[in-house]
Formats: sequence, structure tokens, C-alpha cells
Amino acid sequence: MNASRTNMSRRGVPQPSTTGRTGRRRTARRVAVVGGVAASAVVLLAGPALAHVGVQPVGEAAKGGYATVNFKVPNERDDASTVKLEVNFPAEHPLASVSPQAVPGWKIAVTKSKLDKPIEMHGQQITEAVSKVTWTATGDGVEPGYFQQFPLSIGQLPEDADQLVFKSLQTYDDKQVVRWIDAPTEGAEPESPAPVLTLTAAATDGHDAAAGAEAGAEQASKDSEGEHSENATASSDSGDGTARALGIAGIVVGAAGVAFGVLAGRRRTSSTGTPETPATPAS
Repeated sequence: MNASRTNMSRRGVPQPSTTGRTGRRRTARRVAVVGGVAASAVVLLAGPALAHVGVQPVGEAAKGGYATVNFKVPNERDDASTVKLEVNFPAEHPLASVSPQAVPGWKIAVTKSKLDKPIEMHGQQITEAVSKVTWTATGDGVEPGYFQQFPLSIGQLPEDADQLVFKSLQTYDDKQVVRWIDAPTEGAEPESPAPVLTLTAAATDGHDAAAGAEAGAEQASKDSEGEHSENATASSDSGDGTARALGIAGIVVGAAGVAFGVLAGRRRTSSTGTPETPATPAS
């Protein structure tokens, strides 16, 4: 009887189902896989955008002036080295003066092109401008995990532009060429953005600055001369005052000496008096 009741109770109590738990586990796994794939896609898409060639000024790049800029080249590959960089200059805003700084382990070539329309710089007509600068590695280049900076001194910067776009080509030792040539668009970053140099407000005109410096120097010279004159006058007045004080002191000392001599003579006369007449011996 007891065994029968036990069997009935076992059959009567519903057993927990494993189907629900298995389904939830499968769903969680699918979510994890999908999330991992999405995260990997985000990383893959964001990688090139973060590793593109860029340009930054040392200080500011003011309109109408000159600037030193650095082209920064990171290596976004883990199985190849960057061995060449070509930077193309904007034809719509030609730059007549471009001077590269020597970079150890790299050969530099500056290419100039004729201008369709001459430009004036410092009172001279310029008929050609730099169209491209190329750096070629003579050694290992930019190895995986490293970056390299390529400095340039450029000018005269345009006065009618807010930025300059430098389309660039990055070449690896396996012959792959990455073209960083996409101009910036408002609201989104291009897939292969070109280096963009932002220009700041124009600085004070150089001639005005020189005139101001000259005027300041002239005024400083006048102030210095006035100061020297005042110092000389003050020194002369001081010398005259000192001479007067010494003269008065000498007079006082001389008068005191005379007075002292008179008093001393009187004291000697009073102390000695008139010589006495010798007494006559008694007879």
C-alpha cells in the first residue's frame, strides 16, 4: 500500500521541464554571438578612421602667414611597414614656399608645377608652386605599432580660405597603397579622410608690426635718453649738494679751530700770569 501511494504521488507531481531552460540558453548564446559580431564590425569600421594620415600645425596656422606643420603617419597594419608618403598640395590655393625638415631614414623630394595664374608674394610674381612632397624610406620605414611625423614649413597661407586639404597616399612594403583623398563632409567623417589643416584668423600685418616695433624701439630710446638725462641732472644736483655740505662743514671746522686756538691762548695767559719780580735779599 505504501509503495502504491508513493508511485501515485510521483506520477501526480509535475516534473520540471528542461525545454524552457534550453531555449533560454540558446537565446542568450545567440545574443552574445550577435553582440560580438556587431562589436567586431564597429572596431573594424572605426580602425581606419582612427589611423588615417593627419596634419597639425605647430602653434597656429594664421591666414596670410607662415606655419610649421607636421604630417602624422600611423601604421594601421600589423604585417607591413609604411615605406612611402605622398602629400599633394591644393592647386586652388598654391603655396610658393615649402621647406621640409630632414627626417632620419627618409629621402625627401619636392615637386613644383607651373601655375595657371601667377601669384604675388612680397612684391614678386610667382609662376610656380609646390604641388607635391614625397617621403621615401631608406630603411625600415614606419613599422607596425609605430608612427612617424614629417615636418614642413609652408607659406604664404591663403587669406580667403578656412582650411587646406592635402590629399595623401600611404604606401606599404607589400605594395598596398592607401589613398587618403576624401574631402571632409559636414556631419560625417569620410571613409578615407584626407589631412585637413585648419586656418585661424589673420595675424597682424607684418609691416605694421615692424613699424610698431620700430616706433616702440624709438620711444624706448627716447625714454632711455630722458632717463639718462634725469639721472645726470640728479647726479649733478647731488654733487653740488655734497660740495656745499662739505664747504659748510669745512667753514664750521675752521671756525671751531680758530675759536679753540683763542680759548687755548687765553687759558695759557691766565694760568701763567705776569712774571713775578725776584725778592731782594735781606742785608
